[in-house]
Amino acid sequence: MTLAPPLGLLLDIDGPIASPVTRSIVIPEIVTDLVKLTAAGVPIAFITGRSDAFVLEQVIAPLMAAGLGDALAGGGRMFVVCEKGATWFTVGAEGAGNVQIDATVALPEEFAAGIRKLVAEKFSDSMFFDETKRAMVSVEQLPSIEASVYQPLQLEYNEVAFAELVERGLGARYGDREAPNAAGDVPFRIDPTIISTDIESVTLDKDRGAERALSHFAEEGEPLPAVWRSVGDSRSDYRMADYLHQAGYDVAHVDVRPSDGVLQRPYPVIVEGELIHDEAGAAFLQYWVQKLGL
Repeated sequence: MTLAPPLGLLLDIDGPIASPVTRSIVIPEIVTDLVKLTAAGVPIAFITGRSDAFVLEQVIAPLMAAGLGDALAGGGRMFVVCEKGATWFTVGAEGAGNVQIDATVALPEEFAAGIRKLVAEKFSDSMFFDETKRAMVSVEQLPSIEASVYQPLQLEYNEVAFAELVERGLGARYGDREAPNAAGDVPFRIDPTIISTDIESVTLDKDRGAERALSHFAEEGEPLPAVWRSVGDSRSDYRMADYLHQAGYDVAHVDVRPSDGVLQRPYPVIVEGELIHDEAGAAFLQYWVQKLGL
């Protein structure tokens, strides 16, 4: 009888794994520890708002270069959910599998084209249109400018984008404001982060991504861990742990940006002392590598 692994991980990428400044993994131990945990049988799912192209280049490629393929060939398990559940793919010994897409949650291409044009004409000095997204419509802060410069322009963009959604009658929510479509529905929302703004289906969120990941691991037929940890830098990342808790698992959530406000939950919430972002993520992974004797 195959024993269940001692731990399972659901990981956001921006913040705990990739630096929000460079948008890449800059702490080498994050890569090596993820490979060690995978080799030890810990199922790992990345649950992110990022596109599959970003994850392949910035996360999977360095992991494969560090020996992830051998770890997966030896029985490790890894899965990636992108755009908060709109796309997903497996990762095996030979690398990433085919990307699966839920086309039912995508925004109309005509709207995406309008936002692309808007950014090029009015906001190209502060942000860029993310051409790699398949369902969301996203813009992101240029790495060359400071957050203090980007933030007021982001607020301006958000207002214009909301107006575009309303004008097209798509049905949208931004903050406390809602503008239903002709049927009275609100199928889309504007979701700002510290470095981007996503326009997305209201059905997409980290709990949906967690459900998809757990379903994938269960379908593989191997035992699932009883103990899970989720890690993220935004309040929406708690939804990964919410799903795990409701499903009956022993779960705790690691908040790597607690300054935004630690949420009260019926499960433990962990902070890594004064460490934040990827430094906190690295400390968390190192703790489990040591705890499991890897």
